[in-house]
Amino acid sequence: MIQLLYLILFAEGFVALLLMVEISPLRELIMIGLDQVEKRRGTVLTIAGTMVVILISNSYSIAKIQNKSAKVGTMTPMDQVLWRTHLLEASLLGFSLFLGFLIVCMHSHLRELNNLRTTVRDSRQEVERLEKEKLKLKENEEKAKEATKLMQKEVSESIRKLDKLKLESKEKETRVETAEGHVAALQKQMADLLLEYDRLLEDNQNLQAHAVGK
Repeated sequence: MIQLLYLILFAEGFVALLLMVEISPLRELIMIGLDQVEKRRGTVLTIAGTMVVILISNSYSIAKIQNKSAKVGTMTPMDQVLWRTHLLEASLLGFSLFLGFLIVCMHSHLRELNNLRTTVRDSRQEVERLEKEKLKLKENEEKAKEATKLMQKEVSESIRKLDKLKLESKEKETRVETAEGHVAALQKQMADLLLEYDRLLEDNQNLQAHAVGK
């Protein structure tokens, strides 16, 4: 029993040491092993309960021997051997249970720490991705501003050309109206000249007829 408790105690101490000292491959193996052990929680609790019962039994035996020795006034060699054996077993059991509890706590904290590290790493990657997207959006915004300025410049140029075309069109309309007025005046003059020509032709015919009559 004592040899088994020493073996358990040394094994737990070794596991606790590997959990405290960051040696990546060994710690990872220990964490994987503890994860598997945690899946068999019922068996672990049964073993721990058995050890607690044995510890209580040893404590009771120690107290019983001490009470017996107190009544007699001395402790026989046999009682001394039994008392020391029970005390050693109780001490080893207590240390084993304490180290087991310590290992469970360390395993839980290390697992949470690993989860936090994973979360932090994922968060950093997300932040880096968002920073890249922000930079890309800023570049796109700058390009959009440049494109907007270029479009505004083109629109202003188009408006200027349109105004120029409107002005030229208005000037041409004015010229056309003036030309139409000249054409109308010329047509009127031509009509007057034709009437005058017809009158003169009629007068000429009348004079010729008068001359022939004489």
